[in-house]
Amino acid sequence: MESPVCILTHDVSRRFGDKEVLHGITLEVRRNEIFGLLGPSGSGKTTLVKMIAGIDEATSGHIEVLGQPMPKLAMLSRIGYMAQSDALYTELSAKENLEFFGSLFGLKGGKLKQRMQEVMELVNLTDHLKRSVGSYSGGMKRRLSLAIALMHEPEVLILDEPTVGIDPVLRKSIWTELETLSKRGVTILVTTHVMDEADKCHRLGMVRDGALIAVGTPEALKQETGSANIEEAFLFYGGVR
Repeated sequence: MESPVCILTHDVSRRFGDKEVLHGITLEVRRNEIFGLLGPSGSGKTTLVKMIAGIDEATSGHIEVLGQPMPKLAMLSRIGYMAQSDALYTELSAKENLEFFGSLFGLKGGKLKQRMQEVMELVNLTDHLKRSVGSYSGGMKRRLSLAIALMHEPEVLILDEPTVGIDPVLRKSIWTELETLSKRGVTILVTTHVMDEADKCHRLGMVRDGALIAVGTPEALKQETGSANIEEAFLFYGGVR
């Protein structure tokens, strides 16, 4: 029987030299859920998702994705990862970027063309397909990065601050699409420091100073702390009364 847990981290720590930036993180993300990691910049969210995606390795502890220990090269085809900084070839057009990254995931011919069209429609960039990425605005680059992460229809989608620099209307449509993907069986792990986005997640992990300080549904976290909103709950768990 398939495990209901998609992502598992057990007592995960990460050191850079003599500085420990993550301390004993134990976390479960269930299949098909949108799980948010909420915390301020520098709290350790990016370090954690990089290790879950297999891009970095934990100093100690254990990470599994879809039952496989990470990092594992074979898992890259099952994971879509959108980094905080856009990893795009700015001298190429959006079309050439999509063709390149699509080919890395084994997409070709009609399937490649179909997926390019679908993901560019989703992020509202179809009219800019042939433009050089160097001429894109910051928000357009974020949208193209999301399109690339979705190209190979991954089972797990890891998004690091995906909506930074994106206008509110498009941000809403992206979150609607994340809900749709989740209903189709995709597990989504998203980092954010935006409180209204945190409210849209099925469950949240609150991260502060490299430690996981609370986990639960947004509603449960608010109820447990007697808070009117997620921001108040975060401050409560962080020891700010």
